Amino acid sequence: MPDPGAAGLSVAEGLAALLHARGIRRAYGLCGGHIQPLWDAVARAGIRIVDSRSELAACMMAHAEAALTDGVGVAIVTAGPGVTNAITGIANADSSQVPIVVLAGMPPRPQLGKGAMQELPQRQIVQPLCRFAASVLDARDAPAVLDEAFRAAAGRDGAPGPAFVEIPTDVLVEAAPGADRPAEDRGREPERGVDADQLAAACELIERSLRPIVIGGRGVRAATTELEAFLATTGALYLDGAESRGVLSPGHPAAVPAVRGRAMREADLVITLGRRLNFQLAYGSRAAFDEHARLLRVGTSSAEVADNRRADVELRCDVRSALAALVAAGVRPRLADGPWRTELQARNRRRERDLFAAAAPGADGRMHPLALIRSLNEVVDDDTVTVADGGDILSFARIALRASTYLDSGPLGCLGVGVPFAIAASLARPENRVIALVGDGSFGFTALEIDTAVRHEARALFVVANNEGWNIERKDQEQRFGGRLVGVELPGCRYDLLAEALGARGRRVEREEDLAEAIRWGLDNVPAVLDVLVTAEAESPDFRNGLAQVPARQALLTWHEAESVLSGSNSRRVEDRRRVATDTVPVASIPERRRSS
Repeated sequence: MPDPGAAGLSVAEGLAALLHARGIRRAYGLCGGHIQPLWDAVARAGIRIVDSRSELAACMMAHAEAALTDGVGVAIVTAGPGVTNAITGIANADSSQVPIVVLAGMPPRPQLGKGAMQELPQRQIVQPLCRFAASVLDARDAPAVLDEAFRAAAGRDGAPGPAFVEIPTDVLVEAAPGADRPAEDRGREPERGVDADQLAAACELIERSLRPIVIGGRGVRAATTELEAFLATTGALYLDGAESRGVLSPGHPAAVPAVRGRAMREADLVITLGRRLNFQLAYGSRAAFDEHARLLRVGTSSAEVADNRRADVELRCDVRSALAALVAAGVRPRLADGPWRTELQARNRRRERDLFAAAAPGADGRMHPLALIRSLNEVVDDDTVTVADGGDILSFARIALRASTYLDSGPLGCLGVGVPFAIAASLARPENRVIALVGDGSFGFTALEIDTAVRHEARALFVVANNEGWNIERKDQEQRFGGRLVGVELPGCRYDLLAEALGARGRRVEREEDLAEAIRWGLDNVPAVLDVLVTAEAESPDFRNGLAQVPARQALLTWHEAESVLSGSNSRRVEDRRRVATDTVPVASIPERRRSS
């Protein structure tokens, strides 16, 4: 292993040694002339290069690596189109607050500004999406810039997210004597102490509450023990999201996802933990929350404690420290509304029990998506990593797919993550079973990465829910646009045969009674693709909630209507709000808007 402080190393070799010293064992990317010196140096440093078929997939793989290892993912991309191909993956990491470092090539310095091959203003293009973006034009700056990129990505000065460093090819091959060693703080952001005055105010809020609920965000992933202790102490009910799903074991008594809308509307204290009040939570509006509800927000960044609706109390610290301090204080509601809690728990159990009653086949004879998910749940255990990706199928997966460790498209609604996420999950956690449930439309974005799975022996099962179209938009066109179907149908594709052509195993499944055996076969023959035909007649929760309509005021049609009432006359506001905002929010976590394609 080269010494990163040794004289005579090139910049590329010094950076590779620094990456290795930081604990990076895999880097994802696609080779290219502008980054070839770094590509070679990274491989010689003992870091495994996972070469993908697109830079988009490489960034998605780095994203999953970071999310599953609690570290920083690394992607290496070439100049020009390599960077522009990576942008969607960078944007997804930004929206999901996942730390990745993207190392990019750029033309040699003597050619800059002259129309060089693949020359673009790369840093300026990605800068709005990154916590840190820099160009290394002097070899002596490379180690310090890399260190700063890791610090920024890990959230040292705010929320985690992507960082970007571009380096001209001629700089990569220059000598870099005296390269600094990396800083010792190699993990996520350090824990921050809890302000005593704000802690006291938070305790008072909780003690005065009757109906507290907790909404978990990314911060609870590092605070499972503290979260369970807090819920047990306070008796608060719990709602999760995609970024915190699986933190509590399935069936935890505090978790009430099936009555999410009612819990949000009737709570008198809402506690958010590392969670933005974005469109998934109605921006904190009274369209979804009681107008008299108090708000306690915990987070390490301004977005997590102050976006859209300021809280009554804001704890600017990491979630683990806040929960530990609250539990140590022994805080609990003085006059908790026990009957309300019991009623919501019972209603949640009934809804979850009845969930699969709607899983009848369509008139076309094809199985319901929930029937597919029910069969997958039979093989998903506590050690399984589950990935969900798509439009229609993701909406069903959020309400029904069993999950202990879970990844999905995230708040950006980024289609195409399923295959790359599952590949990286298999490599990062080779001892775990990995199952990706992917819509047929989404599968098309990154299907060629099945080749990557084969070459790198990623032991994942990819299950394609094939309804032969973009079903949310197809149903929207059927109902709102006179049945004129334009660009929403994907008939006749054989994803199982595509898998076989790429060296994986593949099987088509047309009947529900064949599912269990096919899933077992797939798990025994990974990497494998199951092409499962599901009915296009099933209406997903996202479609029923009106997301395809993109309402003007809120993401959900129900919330949009309530928001419209709230902006109307004061005399009718409360009565009309109660009439409009009935308990129609589905069993799902509040659905995240995906890109319409």
